[in-house]
Amino acid sequence: MNPLRTALRVPVARAAQAVLAVVLLLALFGGWIAPTDPLAQDTAHILGAPGADHLLGTDYLGRDVLSRLLAGTGLSVLAAVEAVAVAALLGVVPGLLSVRFGSAGSWLALRAVDSLMTLPFTLFAIAAVGLLGNGLHQAMLALGVLLSPLFFRVTRAAALGLDRAQYVEAAELMGASRAWILRVHIWRKVLPTVAVTTAHALATGLLTVSSLTFLGIGVQPPAPTWGGMLASDLGFLAQQPWAPLPPALLIMLTVGALNLLADVLADGDRTGAPATARTRRAGAKRAAADAGGARARTQDAPEPAATGPDRKEHDHVPHPA
Repeated sequence: MNPLRTALRVPVARAAQAVLAVVLLLALFGGWIAPTDPLAQDTAHILGAPGADHLLGTDYLGRDVLSRLLAGTGLSVLAAVEAVAVAALLGVVPGLLSVRFGSAGSWLALRAVDSLMTLPFTLFAIAAVGLLGNGLHQAMLALGVLLSPLFFRVTRAAALGLDRAQYVEAAELMGASRAWILRVHIWRKVLPTVAVTTAHALATGLLTVSSLTFLGIGVQPPAPTWGGMLASDLGFLAQQPWAPLPPALLIMLTVGALNLLADVLADGDRTGAPATARTRRAGAKRAAADAGGARARTQDAPEPAATGPDRKEHDHVPHPA
């Protein structure tokens, strides 16, 4: 059975999927279901408390916090997805092909990857935005370039262990092309590892996107984002100490669900099929039944005849002369 499909049956993974499904729906339709315009200002209700008209209150410009939170989900989440997609494209394909680069090509590729891994995310994104312009796509492109070494190393490590497998060598002897072998034999085995890396990279990307938008990088105000809402709320903690909680909780729940899902997928990839509560109970019942059957067979078995010194003296019948 597919380890990815089996891992997703774990109750903890289902809970993480439920959280991520809600976040995805908010990212796609949050702007449509927002009760008011997230950019509309109401100067008569600046820093308003939560109430019937504004469920989460208003910010320092009188804008509805709930509407801005729903509308900002799309920018925050989709930006992280864009960065991870760029990273996967730049890392997975070269990682698969690197097993055939040769020693010189592999050495150059690994040194280039090591150079990218030494660069800090935030500083590189700031430099890219300064060169390419303060736009979200430019920042996500820079973030994707910095995340690509993670996909490259993970994919290469998984592919190296499969490249010299006996079934791969047999396929080569049968005349199969290298592209067909990578697509059929190697990619399917590498896919679970890539899925785990993708979940971790999405969590990292979301945190980085929130950090960049917190600093005002990659997004132009007044566009709402989770990080931008956190930055604007910190200046008015004396009036609204609860204001940073909604965006902070959304960030924590989303990142926690992604990391939890990645851990479950990693366990399923290592064991092949994580044991659920039902399978553990079934295994315990089978073990108990086997133990009971063995005990019953032991009790019903006849006692062996005494031999050697255990035989009694009157059992010995002397041979007539």
